[in-house]
Amino acid sequence: MDIHEHQAKDILAGFGVPVPKGLLAFSPEQAAFACRQLGGGACVVKAQIHSGGRGAAGGVKLCHSEEEVRTYAADLLGKTLVTTQTGAGGKTVHRLWIEEATDIAQEIYLGFVLDRKSERIMIVASGHGGMEIEVLAEKDPDSLVRMVIDPAAGLLEYQSRELAFKLGLTGAQVGQMATTLRACYRAYRDLDAMMVEINPLAVTGAGDLVALDAKMSFDTNALYRRPQVEAMRDQGQEDPRESMAADNGLAYVGLDGDIGCIINGAGLAMATMDMIKLAGGEPANFLDIGGGASPERVVTAFRTVLTDPKVSVILVNIFAGINRCDWIARGVVQAYREVGLTIPVIVRLSGTNVEEGREIIRSSGLPLISADTLAEAARTAVRARPTPVAAE
Repeated sequence: MDIHEHQAKDILAGFGVPVPKGLLAFSPEQAAFACRQLGGGACVVKAQIHSGGRGAAGGVKLCHSEEEVRTYAADLLGKTLVTTQTGAGGKTVHRLWIEEATDIAQEIYLGFVLDRKSERIMIVASGHGGMEIEVLAEKDPDSLVRMVIDPAAGLLEYQSRELAFKLGLTGAQVGQMATTLRACYRAYRDLDAMMVEINPLAVTGAGDLVALDAKMSFDTNALYRRPQVEAMRDQGQEDPRESMAADNGLAYVGLDGDIGCIINGAGLAMATMDMIKLAGGEPANFLDIGGGASPERVVTAFRTVLTDPKVSVILVNIFAGINRCDWIARGVVQAYREVGLTIPVIVRLSGTNVEEGREIIRSSGLPLISADTLAEAARTAVRARPTPVAAE
């Protein structure tokens, strides 16, 4: 789960990261008032969307008066920003962060991420901040400094100093960097984060460190024990299909193809999507229905997949262990009748109660297409598409 910049800054400030003063605005009048509250001088107006690259897309601007803030806010609110991370659909701006301007002498990139290879939290930093990490890795890979944190020992003092020295910091800045690193690490660890990023971490003209931008992402599976984090969720920034699936306990990721997938198990779902691609098709989604799926849960999965208007065929692929093929088959029949399906549905069942499940499909009297193997199911789904959609 992602959160907005102002929310990430609020969290990090609570752990000890220095951040500029700022206020939230939902209208041009509130934006102008926020500027006045911050002293009425130069302010930075920032669109609050779940994406990086806002500046290049016109979502960040330095304004020098209340009237300039008001004018820019009126232009930005309600606008759809398309960045390198949003895709062609972009994201709509519903809120702004009005922040006091900062005298910047140097920009640093600082990120905490999960390194799956070492199974550790890794710090990635660069003395050339202000750019996205992907751009930094491509244009200036030698500037990237990486440091792995041992979970048993935590972030050690010497590691913080070593990182500060590698970034060219001196004097009191070394201690400030150590404080910032410890705060970010504690926020990452204590709130089940998946990513903490400060870009840029600015060195001001006075030589102090301050976080000018911040991003945080959290482990969705741990939100049940982090209600204060879950309360920050902004569904308006999420794919409505994924929001609907999450609200119903389904694991769903929207893709660009036209073959809707309803599958149990993440590994089987990935294999199914690979097989669809191998057969010449494009999956419309990843959907893991989970174990122990009832017929009602299957119906919900169908409704979720069908919220994507590009879907022209549905492939149901179930390998039942904890699950049962007869439950799935009843759900498929129930969904076909309740939803009023008119598109082809291919069903491949295997595992627990498979014969009972296949008999339910055969005796339903519905135009459901059965397949014995995954390869056969994928080929059948590709052939059944009335108007194939090419992936973007």
